[in-house]
Amino acid sequence: MGGTGAASERMVSLADRLAILAARRARVASGFVMQPEPRSIGVYAHGKRLTAGHILLAGHLAEAPGTPLWDLAPDPAFVAAAQGFSWLDDLAAFGTPTARRRAQDWTWDWIARFGTGKGPGWSPELTGRRIIRWIHHATFLLTARNRAQTDAFHRALSLQAAYLSRRWKGAPPGLPRFEALAGLIHAGLLLIGMERLIAPATAALAGACDADIDGAGGIPSRNPEELMDILTLLTWSATTMTETGHPVPDALSRAITRTAPTLRALRHADGTLARFHGGDRGIEGRLDQALAAAGARLAAPPAIAMGFARLSGRRTSVIVDAAAPPAGRAALTAHASTAAFELTSGRRPLVVSCGAGDEFGPAWRLAARATQSHSVLCLEGVSSSRLSAAGDALQYRAAVTESRLIQGHEGSDLYIAHDGWLSSHGLTAGRSLTLSHDGRRLSGVETLTALTAEARRRFEEVMSQTRMDGTGFAVRFHLHPEVEATLDTAGTAVSMLLRSGEIWLFRATGPVVLSLEPSAYLEKGRLDPRPCRQIVLRGQVRTFETRIGWTLAKAQDTPLAIRDLEGAEAGDPLGLGG
Repeated sequence: MGGTGAASERMVSLADRLAILAARRARVASGFVMQPEPRSIGVYAHGKRLTAGHILLAGHLAEAPGTPLWDLAPDPAFVAAAQGFSWLDDLAAFGTPTARRRAQDWTWDWIARFGTGKGPGWSPELTGRRIIRWIHHATFLLTARNRAQTDAFHRALSLQAAYLSRRWKGAPPGLPRFEALAGLIHAGLLLIGMERLIAPATAALAGACDADIDGAGGIPSRNPEELMDILTLLTWSATTMTETGHPVPDALSRAITRTAPTLRALRHADGTLARFHGGDRGIEGRLDQALAAAGARLAAPPAIAMGFARLSGRRTSVIVDAAAPPAGRAALTAHASTAAFELTSGRRPLVVSCGAGDEFGPAWRLAARATQSHSVLCLEGVSSSRLSAAGDALQYRAAVTESRLIQGHEGSDLYIAHDGWLSSHGLTAGRSLTLSHDGRRLSGVETLTALTAEARRRFEEVMSQTRMDGTGFAVRFHLHPEVEATLDTAGTAVSMLLRSGEIWLFRATGPVVLSLEPSAYLEKGRLDPRPCRQIVLRGQVRTFETRIGWTLAKAQDTPLAIRDLEGAEAGDPLGLGG
């Protein structure tokens, strides 16, 4: 296997080198067809940090005020993030003269070092991402530059576009392919002399829309943040086509039309995305921008979207992973989160998933994918979906065996059953959730049942192996770091205070012990995981059916609406301290 992988890498490297050699003979753009708009959104606080020399990329912090960005290489993920130039959004958002000089210095240093096709940044997806940022922020970058510097900028941009026209097919399907094609389309539409790229790039993007976005507006990875990034690229491309007088392909328009409602269904009451299968909450404002550009209507979002069920009651949203984890290539990043949920009240997240651990090292990456890192029932030490022995892909994937969502008298009723522990323990896991119409009460019932004669025989084998002690289980409810949770002295209830002033109460029934334990909230753009708490119900499975009930109810509303407008972490948005 290792030899095959090495041979494949050599072929990719050779294809890239040949494409670069050919691109060097291509025509150089003489300027822009029209002044580009800076559509990509950055974070002001991140730009301020970058300007001060605190460079946080892909979970790695480099304190290097006087060191060129390209001299820093703590790991490949940091290098890729730097080469993609997304940091340019943040410097442009900060927007000071010092921030502009920092952006210009790093960009022209890149041109000097890598602008002829050298270095690690020459992959189709990174090149597409970089082209888009250079074009979006061209005015920011070219201000006060001389003719020689401007010509060097155009030459480097032209070389990247010519390379991408030959290598976009090398980008993996999904977001990397859309990044490559969107970059190619931006270059073709907006660079004088690159018009030949428009027709093939447009046709390729239309084909990718039909191939990678299903009829219901979902993608194979089931990653909400990745879907948002794809919709963003599609709307940027469609808007640029319209502004430059080029027709928008029907396939592109259809993809935007069917993707926007799906994203609205995956958005919590506070406007952020559900965090499942490697996705985070999304950069503030980006989802709103994408939906506005898509012309998303204000009708109610679908109840089921991309395998997620949405329950809503006034200011409360509950989003549940109601399908099997992704298969194929997406199994490499999928989480064992079947039947897990998140709950947000107004602008405040309450129950969450731990998130994606990619930026915090291999151990966190694996831990984040386990069932224990989601708000759901888990058997002791056994995730509902499990990794293969040889790699990172989910080999055994829990299948949803039953699901139904109805509007009942009390509210929205969702029932999900899956076979995650059927082969190992003979047990089918069931979860029933009811959110009241006013959003003030979420009630749940967790079941572990041996449904068939064969399943009971398997369960009896497990009981014999444990000398009738049974199998331990835990139902976890991970709480957002800003939630102040307190276990009452009798150990029968947990009260949760939100920064908005709301108070929620958690109670449970059945043969379980209620506890409040440490947890971690893994948030992109931070140096370290944020400490938080989790409510845990622990018990033992000793019979053919185990049933646990619980309620999560609002005991007090927000006393003053103005409190919900306070910045949670205005002083330290990156969690760097100081």
